[in-house]
Amino acid sequence: MTDQQLGEFLLLLALLFSIAYLLAGVLERLRIPGIIAALLVGIGMHYTPVAPLLGHAPFDAVFSALANLGVLFLLFFIGLQIDTNAMGKQGRDITLATVLNTLVPFAAGMGVMRFLEYDWMTAFVIGLACMPTAEAVIVPVLDEFNLIRTKVGTYIVGAGVLDDVIEVFLVALVSVWIGAQSGAVISEGSGIVRIFANAVLFIAAAWVVHRIILTPLSHWLKTKVSNLIMLMIIVLFVFGGFAQYTELGLVVGAIVAGILMRPVFSASNKAGERAEKAVRAVSYGFFGIIFFLWIGLSVDLEGMFKAPELALLIFMAAFAGKLTGILLMVPMKKLNIKEAWTIGIGLNARLTTEIIVAKLLLDAELIDTQLFTALVAVSSLSTLIVPLAFSLLVLRWSSVLRR
Repeated sequence: MTDQQLGEFLLLLALLFSIAYLLAGVLERLRIPGIIAALLVGIGMHYTPVAPLLGHAPFDAVFSALANLGVLFLLFFIGLQIDTNAMGKQGRDITLATVLNTLVPFAAGMGVMRFLEYDWMTAFVIGLACMPTAEAVIVPVLDEFNLIRTKVGTYIVGAGVLDDVIEVFLVALVSVWIGAQSGAVISEGSGIVRIFANAVLFIAAAWVVHRIILTPLSHWLKTKVSNLIMLMIIVLFVFGGFAQYTELGLVVGAIVAGILMRPVFSASNKAGERAEKAVRAVSYGFFGIIFFLWIGLSVDLEGMFKAPELALLIFMAAFAGKLTGILLMVPMKKLNIKEAWTIGIGLNARLTTEIIVAKLLLDAELIDTQLFTALVAVSSLSTLIVPLAFSLLVLRWSSVLRR
């Protein structure tokens, strides 16, 4: 990147941040988290000359790298807030929520595709694409409302992390199917074994770092904010990179890194508190804005106009399926109706795995452009609607949800 290009890139960021800053002031006066402003600005800028500029070299690589760092820092901070004891006590309920919140939308998505007379295999894969949750989109909003350590926050984060494991197997399964359809020699068993082995290796590494390495390492330098931040970045990059390399994904790595650093920050007393505040400031003041701008710029609602019926049917199957799955926990006495609605809406955040799956299928010519466009439109519509709907529900029921 030349000096002139760097200057142009910084000016573009300055423009986007300025608009987001002004809009955030409006949203906060309406008691809506200001970070959503960046998402709305990104969506609006998608239809201006700014989007093509940031979408091509050399800006695209830098912008994407900053956005991925945004995911790391945002979810690391969320990991710091997680009460592992509370999550452990509700482990069975969270697992049940994950099962319902994946199986019901899967069945609904598959049913819609069969109703539209698609073949069984395509219906099966599109049903799988209705299952994932992009918790990176909704969790920052949870934090803005101070809901991370509530029952709602515990369910969304817990189910979201378990859902990430399902996403890994989803992509692997689709890759195997594509290989089978194209005649490539792919061993389905070896792919599944590799994923399990990676997960076991990751868990073992986290246990070793937590039990043996991290506490002595935290005393290697004097306990002060700058040293804690340095150690935090090492842990974040190690586990973020390790999780990405072993195909578990940045989300899992970042949240685990935050959970591992929680005891270190707590043991550091005032220095730990100041370090946590510094992480929050950087996460929400810079990286979070970059991430939501990037997500917004990726949203393309034109697909709704190219194939409205198909897109709306898939959207309703996925949205209603996830919501219904969580609402089933109300008669089981696991959640009250307001908690169920809020969690069900929150878990509908998208724009991750389903786009990857759709692109894999399109490139392999196993779905047509119309279906691909509809899937992208569904994700885009969810990304626009879910944070706003979630914020409105929390504003209305905040006293109940914070108990």
